[in-house]
Amino acid sequence: MSKDKLWGGRFAQPTNKFVEEFTASIDFDKRLYSQDIRGSIAHASMLGKQGIIPSDDVVAITAGLKEILAQIEAGEFDFSVSLEDIHMNIESRLSAKIGEAGKRLHTGRSRNDQVALDIRLYLRDEIVAVAAYLDALVDSLLFQAESNINVIMPGYTHLQTAQPILFSHHMLAYVEMFKRDKARMADCLKRVNVLPLGAGALAGTTFPIDREYVAELLEFDGVTRNSLDSVSDRDFALEFISASSILMMHLSRFSEELIIWSTSEFKFVDLSDGFCTGSSIMPQKKNPDVPELVRGKTGRVYGNLMALLTVMKALPLAYNKDMQEDKEPLFDTIDTVKGSLKIFADMIREMKVNVANMRGAAAKGFSTATDVADYLVRKGMAFRDAHEVVGKSVAYCLSHNKDLPDLTMEEWHGFSTMIGEDIYDSITLEASVNARRATGGTALERVKAEIARLKAER
Repeated sequence: MSKDKLWGGRFAQPTNKFVEEFTASIDFDKRLYSQDIRGSIAHASMLGKQGIIPSDDVVAITAGLKEILAQIEAGEFDFSVSLEDIHMNIESRLSAKIGEAGKRLHTGRSRNDQVALDIRLYLRDEIVAVAAYLDALVDSLLFQAESNINVIMPGYTHLQTAQPILFSHHMLAYVEMFKRDKARMADCLKRVNVLPLGAGALAGTTFPIDREYVAELLEFDGVTRNSLDSVSDRDFALEFISASSILMMHLSRFSEELIIWSTSEFKFVDLSDGFCTGSSIMPQKKNPDVPELVRGKTGRVYGNLMALLTVMKALPLAYNKDMQEDKEPLFDTIDTVKGSLKIFADMIREMKVNVANMRGAAAKGFSTATDVADYLVRKGMAFRDAHEVVGKSVAYCLSHNKDLPDLTMEEWHGFSTMIGEDIYDSITLEASVNARRATGGTALERVKAEIARLKAER
């Protein structure tokens, strides 16, 4: 018989050694030790309150679990592959410590609802941590926006110069993205923070447990309402990885811009040496490794989402061993997101902006062409006609190696006699930027107000 297994009573032969190693999850789920112990203490307290186990057992169980917690945190706990997972490792050690009382801990629960509880407790803590990292990144972006409030850069569509904008406005665009990411995490947390313990293996338990009491002890907002769904649900993990995929997409877009901006061709920004590396053969190189690696790590988070979706896509109710595969993609996503956010927040805060290069690029590429069209509209010309006039003036400039501000009044009148001397004041970079004063625009007064609003929300 499999005497070393807590479930070994049914079996006449020991588990094949390779099967034991193949099916074990202790190598990765041992990070759930704190949540497993916390959940077990709450479960034991409820069992005692309900008179299901003696109060002396509750005292012994609680003391024993706290000792085990201290041993694990001190690195003095030997995890056993033969005991499969974190739950059985802890329960086995508890029974060895306190005897029969330890064997009563599992009354009224299953590993199925126990692991669902542990993952929810763990993910709840990690979502709070991710939100804090998002706050730190937003703080870095606001710092850059305020520090470079008057800096003008080219705005792009299709990676072609479009219109001049404030660099601070560009930074605030990412603030909006990361604010949405934080909101998605907060929304996900609502579905994470529901207690599954009490569902048993799949059908509930015959013992008179008080699930609401356990939920109160563990600070859950409520309890799950269907025992089958309680143990087979991993939607909350999928939702977190999905939200994380969007978050990483935002970081990847930002990474792409930083990589481009730090090239010698653009030279819009200088990333701190602490976030770059050199070349083993080319001594002049300074490579933007951090944004490149974050851009690359985005793919692994996408992969984690697809992996877990694929695990879950054909599972009949209720629990199946396939679901053990939920933890590694979830844990990897958490680690990747937290690491990426932390390093990004530090890197952005230390980034230097090359003001002259940004302004010089903004002055090229006919970035104020739309302002000429708007000027003509204000003079009474229909926009489509104005669009054609400006298009012809740009074509003229291209053939004569000029930019719009270089045109003489005589040349301007060749396109429209409605154009007067005031055209020159209308197509400066500052005029172009500050003319866009509607909510969400790039005008200096609007961006300053937006920064103030965002800081007030912090």
